[in-house]
Amino acid sequence: MSIFKERGITHLDLHGVKHQDVSDEVINFIFQYQHLLPLIIICGNSNKMIEIVSQILKTSNIIFSSSRFGIIRIEGI
Repeated sequence: MSIFKERGITHLDLHGVKHQDVSDEVINFIFQYQHLLPLIIICGNSNKMIEIVSQILKTSNIIFSSSRFGIIRIEGI
């Protein structure tokens, strides 16, 4: 997992994060960097990881979009 800024947008890269740890990492990232919205979460090519992150965001009523496979953009909380 890494956090970095690219083109003025803060990113969370979930490569290497175990599925059972994703929920805590995603929620912590979003609330820590909420003042910098929009945010990007990189899930990679794992359908399971995309499903997990999407479900976390839906359950938390976080507004997001997915314009490219494996990339989720947090629009609002």
